[in-house]
Amino acid sequence: MAVLLLAGTPLMAAENGAGTWHAQSLGQALGYMLLFAIVGILAAIAGYKLFDLCTPGDLHKEILENKNVAAAIVAGAVILGVCIIIAAAMLG
Repeated sequence: MAVLLLAGTPLMAAENGAGTWHAQSLGQALGYMLLFAIVGILAAIAGYKLFDLCTPGDLHKEILENKNVAAAIVAGAVILGVCIIIAAAMLG
């Protein structure tokens, strides 16, 4: 079974792969997964940095140097919120 998938057998995701994001092989699916993972991580970092710019003070410094647990909880909530939005956008 794994040999068939690695050989490029079409997945059942799409009947006609022209113009769609549906993977036609395992290699293409892994490529899309890596692409979306990289884009998602970069977007999550950008969202966190944007939130840090919009709030007073330096959130990163507050967490690392001052060991502020409340700031770390807020930062974690922001990252999770941004990631939920990114995941919903990627799923379409």
